[in-house]
Amino acid sequence: MEEIKLGTKGCEKFIHPSSGWLALLLSLLGIATGIAVPAVIEYYTNDAGAWWLMVLLSLFSLVMTCGLFIVNPNESAVMTFFGKYVGTVTDNGFFYMNPFTIKKSVSLRARNLNGEPIKVNDLMGNPIMIGVVLVWKVKDTFKASFEVDDYARFVDIQSEAAIRNLAGAYPYDNLEDEDASITLRNGGEEVNDLLEKSLSERLAIAGIEVMEARISYLAYAPEIASAMLQRQQATAMVAARHKIVEGAVGMVQMALEQLSQKEIIELDEEKKAAMVSNLMVVLTSDRAATPVVNTGTLYQ
Repeated sequence: MEEIKLGTKGCEKFIHPSSGWLALLLSLLGIATGIAVPAVIEYYTNDAGAWWLMVLLSLFSLVMTCGLFIVNPNESAVMTFFGKYVGTVTDNGFFYMNPFTIKKSVSLRARNLNGEPIKVNDLMGNPIMIGVVLVWKVKDTFKASFEVDDYARFVDIQSEAAIRNLAGAYPYDNLEDEDASITLRNGGEEVNDLLEKSLSERLAIAGIEVMEARISYLAYAPEIASAMLQRQQATAMVAARHKIVEGAVGMVQMALEQLSQKEIIELDEEKKAAMVSNLMVVLTSDRAATPVVNTGTLYQ
């Protein structure tokens, strides 16, 4: 007898078929009996019809062996009987069921999808190359087998759709959108969490569980990569210059205050302007300053 237990995952049912070792033994005995017994009967009775008994018994035993199947660790077997879903076997071992039941193996192991980078447009319309790494596994064998045609291909297509949707919702960085709180380049775990959530919603129809999803590759498309690199370099240079000038102004102010407080020298406005000009040139220059020794007075 088969023990049938309703599952908790929608229409999925879990069944526990009987052991296949007893069925295998009975099938072998049936084949041996179908060969040996009719031969003995014919030998003593000379009844040729006994051969028909041998053929029928042997064929029946061979048909019964078609009901034997094996379920390996982290695998399952989805059973259908003339188009009707019977249940799913998730126990591991050697089992026997109705030989007319169709058994479809569905792996429950975790799988990796390392998608090739695809070209998409970000929120600002810039073409970028983006790729994703996805770790997934089958959670509901009924949905994976009957809700979609090919669940592995379904995962591949929906992953690409989720990447395109995510890339179009956020800018690559905040160079063009300074008010962007989340960008693809700096979003980090927050962007990966949004990607994982989107994939989980898309793949739920196929009974797929998303274990992890993250962006594995992100770059500007080749046709604008050079221009964007120059822009990033210019932005970084402007930011560095801003810091340099800010520091130089502070140093000049400190120098003037120290000279005034310690009464080392009294400078009029013209001398202060000349000193500020010289210090700013020295402090903000990208090359080492070449000092000039004044052998005369300050006014020469």
